[in-house]
Amino acid sequence: MARVPRQKRAKETVNAIIEASFIAMAEHGPAATTTRQIADIAGVGVGSLYEYFDNKEQIFEVMSERFVADTIGLIHPLTPILVRKPIKDAVRELLQQFRDFLQQNDGRYLKCARHAMTLGFEAHMEPLQKALQELVTQYLMHHPETLKMRNIPTMSYIMINGGIFAVVRHLSEPAPPISFDELVEGLATMVGHYTEREIALASSQDVQSG
Repeated sequence: MARVPRQKRAKETVNAIIEASFIAMAEHGPAATTTRQIADIAGVGVGSLYEYFDNKEQIFEVMSERFVADTIGLIHPLTPILVRKPIKDAVRELLQQFRDFLQQNDGRYLKCARHAMTLGFEAHMEPLQKALQELVTQYLMHHPETLKMRNIPTMSYIMINGGIFAVVRHLSEPAPPISFDELVEGLATMVGHYTEREIALASSQDVQSG
């Protein structure tokens, strides 16, 4: 940032600029969004905007950080609830909560997620990946039988990221071929069947080796 806000009023100005950026980006897309549009929506002069940001790309970077931080803020309080549920119920609950999160505030986060690559979200995803991995770890610890599954890091990565992509894509389609509930049920069933199969296979191998 050009200048780090320290006073309350400065922080409020920066927050207004970020909020306005979400609105402008959702309406115009990243390429067509301008600092003038952002400043007008925020109710500040363009000069005031440039006191804190060198360009719109720098604003997008802070937007990405906020998106990730707010997503982590969704996951952390859910973790102790999810880890006590059967795997299918946990998947359903997480995906439904993620849907609600993306759609709040007129779907601003959903619209941003559509442009994740352009906005550079991937550069700020490490804290979110850690939060999701911690969720998986906590789940495994609460359900020791799942620790027998093979390739846990690989499969959890595929399932988590595949589920996120599927939700974002479904919510972004004007006329999706299936309902959201059908999507969630399909993903929950997929994860559930894989987990059950792996546990059964591990149990069978234990019997044979015993």
